[in-house]
Amino acid sequence: MKRSKIFIFIFLAFALIGCEEEIKNVDNYFSIEISEGKTLFSPNESVSVSLTNKKNLEIRSTQFVFDGKNVETANIPLAQQRMGKHIIEAVVDVEGKEYTVSKKITVVAPKKPVVYSYTILETYPHDPKSYTQGLEFSNDTLYESTGKYKESTLRKTNYLTGEVLEQIALGDQYFGEGLTVLDDKIYQLTWRSGNGFIYNKDTFKKTGTFVYGDSKQGWGLCNDGENIYKSDGTHKIWTLDKETLAEQKFIEVYTNKSKIDTINELEWVDNKIYANIYQKDAIAIVNPENGAVEGVINLKGLKSKVSQSAELDVLNGIAYKGEPNILYVTGKNWDKLFKIEVVKK
Repeated sequence: MKRSKIFIFIFLAFALIGCEEEIKNVDNYFSIEISEGKTLFSPNESVSVSLTNKKNLEIRSTQFVFDGKNVETANIPLAQQRMGKHIIEAVVDVEGKEYTVSKKITVVAPKKPVVYSYTILETYPHDPKSYTQGLEFSNDTLYESTGKYKESTLRKTNYLTGEVLEQIALGDQYFGEGLTVLDDKIYQLTWRSGNGFIYNKDTFKKTGTFVYGDSKQGWGLCNDGENIYKSDGTHKIWTLDKETLAEQKFIEVYTNKSKIDTINELEWVDNKIYANIYQKDAIAIVNPENGAVEGVINLKGLKSKVSQSAELDVLNGIAYKGEPNILYVTGKNWDKLFKIEVVKK
């Protein structure tokens, strides 16, 4: 009799250990399988998923979840989804206990980006000491933010002559970055300090500051009249509330093959975001709703048309005046500002 009790005790102990093992190592018991093993998808496709029950446990129910929302089918449509990473989960009920396994997929742009080139229409003087970080027109006045520690400024310029009409210096501890002009205010980023500045557009008086949230760095800014968009040096572009400057959401920028990293200076052009790609002679044309790269402007050769110097740095700075297919572009420590026409290659 004692042996029987000992045997039962040992059996129950192992059963409890097995249950504990099951809770801690869910991936040993279940996995999500995707049809054809794909991980890269277009918004034109759907994801067909299934659950693999590796230990043949008795399952009461399975609920699939896409980006935190329950889905009613194992064939998940991707239409209207943003570009980038998405999480598919399966919540499995075994004997009244729920276990969750997950898998990531990536949604990329449905088409190859259209490639554009350029024609130079006009060339204007530009301060070669200006380490250009942000560039934006308000009517015919060009506003510019410049970078580098102990040299960062906010400027108002005459773009035709290159004359600096007004300028204020940032503190030595700040590295100036992108800017945007909205209503009667100028918003300017700094690089690593975690905060930006707000100015009165007419007086250049600083009227406030704002802090970053999950976007740790400041790179580029633009606006659509209602929202402000911010790049942080990654493949993400954040939407900010124009009143509070709080981060509301972000898009991830992808071509039909891969993400675009180090997104820099931004400009809002005809309902798209035009984005400098750091250290590339190119501007990405981005759909602000989903992050798809719909076009790329190849600006190769433009840098060779400015005076070559030890300080000369990369292309950076896009400004738009509302002229169809016309941009004003420059770079860090470039002595020229170019008026270009964007043409389909």
